[in-house]
Amino acid sequence: MSIVLITALFALILAFVLGLALGFFREFFAVAEDPLKSQIRECLPGANCGACGFPGCDGYAAAVAKGSAEINRCSVGGKVTAEKLAAIMGGDASITPLVAVLACQGSKEHAPLKGAYWGIPTCRGAKLSAGGTKLCSWGCLGYGDCSKVCQFGALSIGADGLPHIDEAKCTGCKRCVEECPQQILRDIPKDRKGATPFCSNRNPIKTMVKKTCKVGCIKCGVCVKNCPEKCIILDKGLPLVDYTKCTSCGTCEAKCPSKVLKVLPHSA
Repeated sequence: MSIVLITALFALILAFVLGLALGFFREFFAVAEDPLKSQIRECLPGANCGACGFPGCDGYAAAVAKGSAEINRCSVGGKVTAEKLAAIMGGDASITPLVAVLACQGSKEHAPLKGAYWGIPTCRGAKLSAGGTKLCSWGCLGYGDCSKVCQFGALSIGADGLPHIDEAKCTGCKRCVEECPQQILRDIPKDRKGATPFCSNRNPIKTMVKKTCKVGCIKCGVCVKNCPEKCIILDKGLPLVDYTKCTSCGTCEAKCPSKVLKVLPHSA
């Protein structure tokens, strides 16, 4: 019994001494935090999404405090956060709100599968192990890697097998854009004028496009021929729009036989 008591007493004394030592070293080696960084950090939303290009809000706050980062990089906080930082640091508070769009219409109904896939049920897994699951090598794989990394609940996989984006929730953080192995999620300015192409199929053979996706771009060039502003060209088989000239007239959308080009509601 005495051995147990002695052991317990020794453990308590050791814990007390170690606690004192830890407290001493914590104070001795403590680094005073920059009050400017703390003030900036309080203005940030705390999403830690990395859209600003820094490792979380703490990293961005430190960079802004040092003057090595612009005050308008926080897409989550948007204009409100930029204005708060401008009040502290000065500078340009203008910011371009972004939203993600999916450059693909290859739903389950329109884009046939190559066959049954029994591998890891992720887009990246299907891409690496089988080169994709659909006949269209450029289309959305539909396993929802994008929705899994979205911190704001702006992405969900619909019954058609495609991700659907809630623009009201999308902050333009670009995490889904970076996660997509097909590189068919794009971030565009919310206020951008002009038609947006919703296809990524670069197969130059028109008949093969229709076999792999019923709504794929068939490279017919009707959009190029009918654009009154002459602001569309075919680049690697896909429409490329010059948004400095496009007036959102909707002619290309009306003429496109595959309905690949669309003028989004916020672009009209």
